[in-house]
Amino acid sequence: MRIGILGGTFNPIHMGHLILAEEALSKLRLDKVIFVPTFLPPHKNIETNIKPKDRLKMVELAISGNPAFGVSTFEIDSKKKSYSIDTLKDFRGKYGDSAELYFITGSDLLKDLFSWKDVNDIFKMSKFIVANRPGYPVKDVPEDIETVVITPIEVSSEDIRRRLKDGKSIRYLVPDKVRDYIIKHGLYK
Repeated sequence: MRIGILGGTFNPIHMGHLILAEEALSKLRLDKVIFVPTFLPPHKNIETNIKPKDRLKMVELAISGNPAFGVSTFEIDSKKKSYSIDTLKDFRGKYGDSAELYFITGSDLLKDLFSWKDVNDIFKMSKFIVANRPGYPVKDVPEDIETVVITPIEVSSEDIRRRLKDGKSIRYLVPDKVRDYIIKHGLYK
């Protein structure tokens, strides 16, 4: 089995995340892509007071209807800083040694990659995939890392949060179910 692992804060999840997952699924010939919302990222502050359960629910809503997508609650359930190596160990335990794990991240994280906890073990446990993101060219990629080119879309969670704070529309930037959830629960105001 070939499993893509796509982690992030997903604060909120948006169409760029979904396009990345769908194109990685196809281009890497994966059987499944599993989204892993982080509880507390080690390299990033979560700027809002959005609860992890809200971010998880938005991911679940966004991926519903796509049988090739799944979600892991491992990092949120841990209720501590989320390290990729721990997540990979959990996946290895769940899916066994025969599963091929593809750890997918955006090119925006490439600059900090070698500050990650146990990064060399991450490379040993998974195929590390970097996808292009607008404004973050894929260059100087270490030989252990594979790249995948996805359809560029200029959308970010930060921009969505700003739009919501300013009372602007986020239609077509996030799935309708996610937009409805945000509005219903008064998130990001």
